Amino acid sequence: MKVKLSKYLASKENELEALISTLSEHYKYASILGSDTNGKSYDVSRRGSSINDSFWAERGFVVRVFNGINYSEYSFNELPKNQDIIIEAINKIAKEDVELLKKKDIEFFGYPLIDENEIEEDFEGEVDVIPNTISPEEKINRLSKIMNDALKLSELLIDYRVSYEEVHISKVFYSTKKKLSQSILYTTASEVAIVKRENDIKYAYESKSGLKGFEILDELGMAEGLISKAVELLDAGKVVPGTYDIICDPAVAGLIAHEAFGHGVEMDMFVKNRAKGEEYVGKKIASDKVMMKDGALSAQEVGTYLFDDEGTLGTDTTIIEDSILLTGISDLLSALKLGTKPTGNGRRESYQRKAYARMTNTFFGTGEDSLDDMIASIDDGYLLESYNSGMEDPKNWGIQCAIARGREIKNGKLTGKVVAPVMMTGYVPDLLESISMVSKDHFELSGSGACGKGHKEWAKTSTGGSYIKAVGRLG
Repeated sequence: MKVKLSKYLASKENELEALISTLSEHYKYASILGSDTNGKSYDVSRRGSSINDSFWAERGFVVRVFNGINYSEYSFNELPKNQDIIIEAINKIAKEDVELLKKKDIEFFGYPLIDENEIEEDFEGEVDVIPNTISPEEKINRLSKIMNDALKLSELLIDYRVSYEEVHISKVFYSTKKKLSQSILYTTASEVAIVKRENDIKYAYESKSGLKGFEILDELGMAEGLISKAVELLDAGKVVPGTYDIICDPAVAGLIAHEAFGHGVEMDMFVKNRAKGEEYVGKKIASDKVMMKDGALSAQEVGTYLFDDEGTLGTDTTIIEDSILLTGISDLLSALKLGTKPTGNGRRESYQRKAYARMTNTFFGTGEDSLDDMIASIDDGYLLESYNSGMEDPKNWGIQCAIARGREIKNGKLTGKVVAPVMMTGYVPDLLESISMVSKDHFELSGSGACGKGHKEWAKTSTGGSYIKAVGRLG
């Protein structure tokens, strides 16, 4: 079934075109982004159930104009009947922006005029079951059945939590030369097994995501495997700190891609000289086994869209190929400043927030090796699975990943011993250059989480890839 653009935005087409027409009489560049995102999250556990508005829900608009030096913006949540209100507001802001820059007598970024091509394009997603055709009661009942079935499986379970979220994103973008619209629906679902033995509590987590409807719940039912993983953690030992041969599952590989070569190549950081990745563009940065991509069109996942929040069409961007760092990912203004082609990565947390260079779907590509051969090649090391968190320092390119568990490998075989949690640290170029094998199958992406820029500015992203063999510092 097609996912239709919100009726609210569809009804504002003439008003938005009229506004851009008027603004274009005063400014050499003018655009407006309209957003209408709605969604719900559903959660069940032994303590009860809840239904809440999605964190991503929003409705509003943001106008951008060229003020002669750089770009001024004005956001608002309703289109007034008298559009003179908006014209006066953006005129006031643009004037104050220019006066402030000149008054401070400081060095500031000047930007060239945005040069656009004529584009008129629409996109509507397609899913099997539109979520709003299913009642909230039925959704809670489905989640509750999964939970109750799981709770019968182990006496060590103290809770089994099941969550589901549906998000419908409608956006339009108008400028003098562009008329774009997109309607995208994604869903995520997860299960968490929580076990307890004496005073020791552990948990294991799995999730599903995609440009899907309510049918995503058909992919749940992971209780037996999850409970087994959680119970393993009750008996897990600690890793002896050191440098090891490691195999990273798609989740951990995705975390590395996201932290090491996601944030590190966001080109708004190039403009500010805050990313070491800028020094490596066009140079060897990884082993010749590595291929990495990002882009709204690089995969069909939660980071997929037709156009970004600056009206740039999404791309399929190859970041690393044949060991060379080819490019970073950029928002429109950073690309203007750097003299590069924008990659369609200008994203806002909401219409009230600034657009930054942000990741979309970021992953390592497939290779030529089998997972069995990768395990057999290790004398002393670990298979790392799942993760809890990660962070990096784009300026110095250090990385730190909190891994959920590691499975010991001795003499080419899994021993059955599990260590947890595992901290992996290192210098990004060293880590990427150590990659010696990449699996040809088991390719997976996950979009259950979100990415923050600094301590704020969240965006929905997916990460993943294949299994990779590398050398890592574990502790």
